[in-house]
Amino acid sequence: MASPLGPGTGPQGPGRMPRRRPRLPLRARLVIVGLLLLPLVEIGLLIAVGHVIGVWPTLLLLVVEALLGAYVVKREGHRARVALQTSMSTGQMPGSELTDAALVLVGGVLIMLPGFLTDVVGLLFLLPVARPLTRRWLQAMVERRVGRRTGVIRGEVL
Repeated sequence: MASPLGPGTGPQGPGRMPRRRPRLPLRARLVIVGLLLLPLVEIGLLIAVGHVIGVWPTLLLLVVEALLGAYVVKREGHRARVALQTSMSTGQMPGSELTDAALVLVGGVLIMLPGFLTDVVGLLFLLPVARPLTRRWLQAMVERRVGRRTGVIRGEVL
């Protein structure tokens, strides 16, 4: 609202314009919008599946997915921990093992959230067949981001 004393006279005093809040980066705004839209998409998927197979089969499917997901999280979490301990005890750098452990953790959280979309993404992070593909995609994304910030150009030294 404009000040009754005229332009440029705000609550800070005469001649001082009110400060603008700094804007969030685009990536942060996209993450916030995605987090706000995710429940709406999940609810829409639940309703659509409920219309196709019925309410009780949909609820049963969600419970079975959660139980199966808990089992896979337990099994893959144990495997990731053993692989991490093995690499540490042999003195190797546990790069892929740490990434696998992080993917299992995030996949476990996604599997425990109710909904079909989060279950599919969680399974991509959890299943041993899909995890290497997910790991390569994640590493490529991180390398691109780090390369952009540092100006590092990958290549060979002759």
